[in-house]
Amino acid sequence: MKIKAHRISKGRASGSALITTEPISFLGGINPETGVITEKGSTLEGKSVSGKILIFPGGIGSTVSSYVIYQLKKNNVAPAAMINIHTEPIVAVGAIISEIPLVDQPEKNPFEAIKNGEEIFVNADEGYIEKSEGSYQ
Repeated sequence: MKIKAHRISKGRASGSALITTEPISFLGGINPETGVITEKGSTLEGKSVSGKILIFPGGIGSTVSSYVIYQLKKNNVAPAAMINIHTEPIVAVGAIISEIPLVDQPEKNPFEAIKNGEEIFVNADEGYIEKSEGSYQ
């Protein structure tokens, strides 16, 4: 199943879906050295974003979050790609300078169409998300 989406940051990546319906604050919410989510009370607290397809509604918080995304990439613990419902400029800039594929405005609600742990392919170049073979239920 292909889900059309709007490209924010070019690239292609595949990985296991890591999903939260909560906005993410990269500054103070994710450890930039380990990629582990540290936000107290988050549904993803204690989980690593490293190599994952991170699916979340959008970002919140400080403009420094763009730099935190960049630090994640430089420390080799960044998500492989990101999917948002609506991307705000802070996450967009972080993804672009870090060369992390990012799409938003998917034609189907990713919180309903994709489950945690499913293998996902993000093709931001062509503007779509796809479940890998064997992920269909």
